[in-house]
Amino acid sequence: MSSSTLTSPNKTVDSSSKIPSVGRLYSIDVFRAITMLLMVFVNDLWSLEGYPEWLGHALAEEDRLGMSDIVFPAFLLIVGLSIPYAIRNRLNKGDSKLQLAIHIMLRSLALLVMGIFHVNLESYSSSAPLSKPLWQILITIAFFLVWMDYPRTWTRVKRYFPQSIGVLMLLILAFLYEGGSLDSPTGMQTHWYGILGLIGWSYLICSMIFLLTDGKVGAQVLAFLFFMAFNALEKLGYLDVLSPIRQYIWIVGNGSMPAFAMAGIVVSIYYHKWFSTGKASQFWIMLSASAVVMLGYGLVTRPIWGIHKLGASPSWVAICIGISILVFGFLIWLVDIKEKKDWFRWIRPAGTSTLTCYLIPYIHYAIYTMIGISVPIFLRSGIFGILKCLVYAFLVVLLTGVLEKYRIRLKI
Repeated sequence: MSSSTLTSPNKTVDSSSKIPSVGRLYSIDVFRAITMLLMVFVNDLWSLEGYPEWLGHALAEEDRLGMSDIVFPAFLLIVGLSIPYAIRNRLNKGDSKLQLAIHIMLRSLALLVMGIFHVNLESYSSSAPLSKPLWQILITIAFFLVWMDYPRTWTRVKRYFPQSIGVLMLLILAFLYEGGSLDSPTGMQTHWYGILGLIGWSYLICSMIFLLTDGKVGAQVLAFLFFMAFNALEKLGYLDVLSPIRQYIWIVGNGSMPAFAMAGIVVSIYYHKWFSTGKASQFWIMLSASAVVMLGYGLVTRPIWGIHKLGASPSWVAICIGISILVFGFLIWLVDIKEKKDWFRWIRPAGTSTLTCYLIPYIHYAIYTMIGISVPIFLRSGIFGILKCLVYAFLVVLLTGVLEKYRIRLKI
C-alpha cells in the first residue's frame, strides 16, 4: 500500500496527440488516491447507527454487491497496475533479479507483519496487560519507526537507531499481547493475515510471477486465467482433492486475491505495449472487451455461487475486475489524455502516502475510545452520519498531506 510499492517512473504527455507516453500513468496515482479515500470512508461506516445497504458490505448469506465490496478489489488491481512499472524502473536502474526478488520479499514481509498485528486486534482480550487502544497506538508508532521514509541524507547508524527501537517495540508488544477469553487466553496468531497481509501475499505472488517470466504477456495472461479457474474450481468443491497438500499452497487462498492483482498487471502490460507503438485504439478495444467479458461472466454464473465478498465468489471477483478496469480506463482518458490531474490534487496524499493514510485512523479510533467522546446521534445516522464519514475521510487525507510535507510517512 505504500507509494513506493505502487509508483512508477516519470511520464510526459504529448500535447499534440493527447496520447500519454508510456512512462508514468498519473491515472494510477489518482485511481489509488480515490480508492484510498473510499477505503477510509467505508471503514468509518461502522461508527453509524444505520446507513443505506448499498453503501456497506453484503452479508455472507446475501447475494448482492455493496459499494464497500468493490473498494478492496480495486486496490488490489491497482497494485497489479503498478507492478510492471515498479519492476522495470528498478531493472533500468541496474538492480539484478536477485536484488529485486529480495526487495519484493522484504516489502511483502512488512505488509504481512502489520497485517498480523492488525488482525489480532479483533480478538484482543480485556484482561491483557495493556488496554486495547494503547496497544493499538503503540503498534502503529512502531510501524512508523520501522518503515518511516527517512531522509536519504541520514547515515545508516542514524536510521537504524529508530528502526531498532521500532522492532524492539513490536517484539515487546507481541509478548504482552493476550487474546481470546478470560477462560481461554491466547497469544498472537496469524488468523487470516488482515487486509495488509492479503495485499502482501498478492503483491509477493504476482510480482514474482512477473519477475521470473520477464514480464512476458502470455505468461501473465495464463497466470490470471489460472487464478480465475482456481477460484471457480475451489468454489465448486473440485479442489478438495488438494487437501493433503493445501498447507503448501495456502498463500494462494482461493485464487481471488492474486487474480485481482494479475488482472492489473495484464492491463498495464497491454497499455505499455499498444500506446508505445501508437496503437491506442487496440488498447481501448481490449479494455472494453475485457470489462464486458468479466461483467458477463460474473452475471451469467451468478446463479451458481451468487455475488458475495465473504467467500470470494467468482462472480464477485469478475464483476469487481470489470468495474475496476472500466474506472481505470475512464481515468486514463480524463487524467492522462485530457490532462485533468490537477482536479485531484486535493486528494493526492492518499495516492502518494497510501499506507500512512490507511494507518492514521488506527490512532484516531484508539484515542477516541480512550477519551470516551460521544458523538451526537444526528452525526451517527442518516444523511448527516454519511456526510460525517465523508468529511472524516477527507480530513484523514488532509492530515496525511501535512505529515507527508515533513516526511512522516511509511515507505516499504
